[in-house]
Amino acid sequence: MPDNELLTVPEVMQRLRLGRSTVYDLIRSRRLHSLTIGRARRIPASALDTYIRHHLEEAA
Repeated sequence: MPDNELLTVPEVMQRLRLGRSTVYDLIRSRRLHSLTIGRARRIPASALDTYIRHHLEEAA
């Protein structure tokens, strides 16, 4: 996935296999970085990669 790609919350839900409220909790707690464009919430693909990498390192 390109680094500059912006993902929607449903796309992140699908990739992480998590529910909507869990994804928004990650955003609210600043564990998953996002930005707002108008009323739309977008998650940079690089932020999702960072989140996943961080959890993989913790599990190791």
